[in-house]
Amino acid sequence: MFESFDLSGFWRDSKYALSKYVGEIPTDEYVKSVEDELGYKLPESYKYLIKQHNGGIPNNTAFRTDIPTSWSKDHIAIEGIYGVDRKLENSVCGELGTEFWIDEWDYPAIGVVICDTPTAGHEMVFLDYRECGSQGEPKVVYVEQENDYRIVPLSDSFEEFIKGLVSADDFDLE
Repeated sequence: MFESFDLSGFWRDSKYALSKYVGEIPTDEYVKSVEDELGYKLPESYKYLIKQHNGGIPNNTAFRTDIPTSWSKDHIAIEGIYGVDRKLENSVCGELGTEFWIDEWDYPAIGVVICDTPTAGHEMVFLDYRECGSQGEPKVVYVEQENDYRIVPLSDSFEEFIKGLVSADDFDLE
């Protein structure tokens, strides 16, 4: 998993990131309880990542897209990656987790919210289980609330999504 990808410099552990996104490293039993609560099997690459660092803000926060989105003509931006610590708001099962976005903001029930964005909830990144079922390997998609919940494909796997994150400095923001 994450072969030829160096995770050592992946995270930006600011005071904010540590208080809002980064949880305690989970046990296998804890992860299983989160999967049971969500009703979805989390990707092995996601479980690997949260066993190293349970959520947080990465140094690279942009992901290239083939089509324009409500954020930009050629990429999306993320704020942070959700971990599985229920005590944190910004967690898949936290106060601002998957259930909140689906129940309160009417996002489509297609899977698990894994990243928030700089748009304060108007776009979110999901693990999308529509094709693979709740126990399969989900794709990663960008959902635009302000665009009638348009779903923009990002990657075929969570690992591919993580490896595809690049610096926001790579893009012209105009």
